[in-house]
Order: sequence, then structure tokens, then C-alpha cells
Amino acid sequence: MKLQVVNYSALGLPLGPYSHAVIHGHTLYTSGMTAFGSQFQDADITEQTKEIFNQLDYIAKEQGSNLNRLIKVTLFVSDLSDMSRLRQTLTEIYGAHTPASSLVEVKALFSESLKIEIEAIIAL
Repeated sequence: MKLQVVNYSALGLPLGPYSHAVIHGHTLYTSGMTAFGSQFQDADITEQTKEIFNQLDYIAKEQGSNLNRLIKVTLFVSDLSDMSRLRQTLTEIYGAHTPASSLVEVKALFSESLKIEIEAIIAL
């Protein structure tokens, strides 16, 4: 099967050697999404997480899907002390649909103000 590389100008074109997403068959794989460059770049983990899921929702809808078809997320966080707020935010976002998930603590993300980065796999 052919791979389709996709970028979304509404999210700001990538500055590095990556794409926003790659589609293979009926599955969409996103790069790590962050709140970088948004009004929430310096916000807490709750607001950054909501901003990232707004981006993921936009991507899903652009491809004719939605977040109810979210298969898996990988979350990279720089501070585990925010876990209770993160869990509460994810519970609100997911509702009854909870995807498979991995959580990785990292020393830092590419910008000091970022608290979380999320990769997603979405069924189309």
C-alpha cells in the first residue's frame, strides 16, 4: 500500500524534516503534537492537552474521521506531578471511548514551556 504524507496549513507547516501525519491504508499516524506556537504554549498541562486534542480533532475531521476512532495515543510528559490533572482532562476528552495509551516521562520537550506532546493513531 502507498503511504500518503499529509500536512495541514491551519496547524502551521512543519519547520523540520517531518510531516503532521502519514496515512497507510485506513489508518492515520500523527507526529507528536504540542501546543507550541499556540496561545496555550505557556499554559498548564490541562490547557496544553486540550489544545493538542483540538489539533488531533481537526486532523481527524479533515480526513473524514473523528476522535471516537482514536486507536492509540502516546503521551510524553516532562513532569509526572501533573498526573491527576492530566487524567481528569483525558477522562473528559475521551468520554466513553478510551483508546490504548502509553505514557512516557521525558527529561524535557523541545521547548521549555511545553509540558506534554502527544502522538496518535486514528482509524479512518
